[in-house]
Amino acid sequence: MVVIRLARGGSKKHPFYSLVAADSRNRRDGRFIERVGFYNPVGKEGEENLRISLERVQYWADNGAQLSPAVTRLVKVYATKVAA
Repeated sequence: MVVIRLARGGSKKHPFYSLVAADSRNRRDGRFIERVGFYNPVGKEGEENLRISLERVQYWADNGAQLSPAVTRLVKVYATKVAA
């Protein structure tokens, strides 16, 4: 099953997450199919801390991919930010 989840990057105490479509059997930071966005929780003010390709997330969801709870929350935040 394909799942859209966060893959952690960055360094100690400075996380950086990629939103990836991956096979659920692969490790969290392992092999993935496609990178659909990023999230930087400790980014500076004025920088872009969240970017998601909503059309690619929708494509994967339409083809049976499950969104993790964290990704679901981030997609809702990003969709309201883009709509405003």
